Amino acid sequence: RNRDELYSLYRQLEEVADGSHIELTVNSRRKSVLALCRMLNHVLSVRDRDRLQYEQSQRQLQRDITGLAHDIRTPLTGAFGYVQMAHACDDAGKRSRYLCAVETRLSELEDMLEEMFLYTKVTSEDYELSLEEIQALPLLGECCLSLYAKFQEAGTAPVVRFESESFRVMADEEALRRVFLNLITNALIHGAGGISIVQTGNRIAFENPIPDGNPPNPEQLFDRFYKSDPARRKGSSGLGLFIVRELMRKMGGEAQASLDGQLLRITLCFSEEFTGDFRG
Repeated sequence: RNRDELYSLYRQLEEVADGSHIELTVNSRRKSVLALCRMLNHVLSVRDRDRLQYEQSQRQLQRDITGLAHDIRTPLTGAFGYVQMAHACDDAGKRSRYLCAVETRLSELEDMLEEMFLYTKVTSEDYELSLEEIQALPLLGECCLSLYAKFQEAGTAPVVRFESESFRVMADEEALRRVFLNLITNALIHGAGGISIVQTGNRIAFENPIPDGNPPNPEQLFDRFYKSDPARRKGSSGLGLFIVRELMRKMGGEAQASLDGQLLRITLCFSEEFTGDFRG
């Protein structure tokens, strides 16, 4: 009897091996045979689930690569076009403007490649940060100053309000600098003008209005390569906010996003264990 039941399972497994998705069954009341059947069905279910997840991740990876290739090609094609126009132009003033446009496109490309390089680092299990007490406001000021030209180009200026100017966090300085730069740059590229940076308690919130149409999904905002704009705005790889989230996690904190009407708020939550107001 046992032999018949096991042979039945064997024949069903042969069908599964040939591509069938049947659920294994046995005509038995023996606990050992029933337990074996349940375990085999569980193993097959896990296998099917893992295979489905793998196939979905592969399709998503293909979409990501296609989008990223488009992002890289756009500034590169623009740069080549302006170089050709500069070569064909006899007007020194126009040639200078063309070359400035080339520099802008190559700068966009450099930023995207830098984000891709950082993406590979932060997703590596071997990537570790060196945490120390850092006063947040001076570092934030340096980041805003380094983007002064971009603020001028956008015709806006950051509004910074800190509950405590001596607010400190336990962080890696370069990682925190990258977090600040990515959030400010994200507001400048995707926002509708204006950015407020507000610190209260152990949190720093970056707020900016967003343009009409295609509002971002706060639940997807930190996903890699996520873009709410189907036209894929220039100068962005879609990795900036993913990097923000991963760096905050590695520093023991968290990044959160919310949408209040036309106002996007991205909040950095630092571990309360390590934040403080050190006035001496």
